[in-house]
Amino acid sequence: MNNHSEDPIGVFDSGLGGLTVVKELIHHLPNERIVYFGDTARVPYGTKSGETIIRYSREIVRALLKHKVKMVVVACNTASSLALDVLKKEFDVQILGVIEPGARKAKDVTRNKRVGIIATSSTVKSGKYAKKIVQLDKDIVVISQSCPLFVPLVEEGWFDHAVTYQVAEQYLADMKKKKIDTLILGCTHYPLLKQVLHNVMGPKVQLVDSAQEVALQVKELLTKNRLLRTRLSPARHTFIVTDEPKQFQRLAMRFLGGGVKNVRRHVYV
Repeated sequence: MNNHSEDPIGVFDSGLGGLTVVKELIHHLPNERIVYFGDTARVPYGTKSGETIIRYSREIVRALLKHKVKMVVVACNTASSLALDVLKKEFDVQILGVIEPGARKAKDVTRNKRVGIIATSSTVKSGKYAKKIVQLDKDIVVISQSCPLFVPLVEEGWFDHAVTYQVAEQYLADMKKKKIDTLILGCTHYPLLKQVLHNVMGPKVQLVDSAQEVALQVKELLTKNRLLRTRLSPARHTFIVTDEPKQFQRLAMRFLGGGVKNVRRHVYV
């Protein structure tokens, strides 16, 4: 397996949200090469059926394997909820989702054992986050809320818009009433709304962004399997999208804090 250490890490999401995971991977694993696949033509996943999400996820993993990736990070909470188990069974490559790392972090930081989860409709319906948290600590009360409008607001670049504040106030009203002290951002787009969510929930509520936890788990797995890239030459990343690359490049700058080169378009046959 050692000869695969130079191979890239594959990361995929329904759109741009998974770039929050890419940013953490670049920070924690600066030598690694990343191939990112954003299914921007078919976003959002959160309102689609489980069968559709599994089919999309299979197609994307196959596309990433053509780039000889040494592992795949499903940087999409919806796909992690509904497709991860299927992908792990079907593909002979290490596949990691985003739900377990976020659930573990929430269990560790909650003080009053009231944890909120905001996510897409599909992720909330799957119940995977709630199930995982209760497995870790049966005394934790979980309050879930689907927030379908957050993804289009993020993809529109409305990170600090009055409309985004109004939507957040509506979605989070019940969580505030129930006095949660920890809020899991159960969609990789949501970290872009951290300031809005922090302002709406107040300083006593801890926000859990699983992107950092995922990056640390990737580092641990690559180290354990002796798959860390040792070459010190600059890591060149590849970005693949299924819709207009220019729009992706414009918004990706906000996610990654810098310009994005080497963006290509994937056309489904």
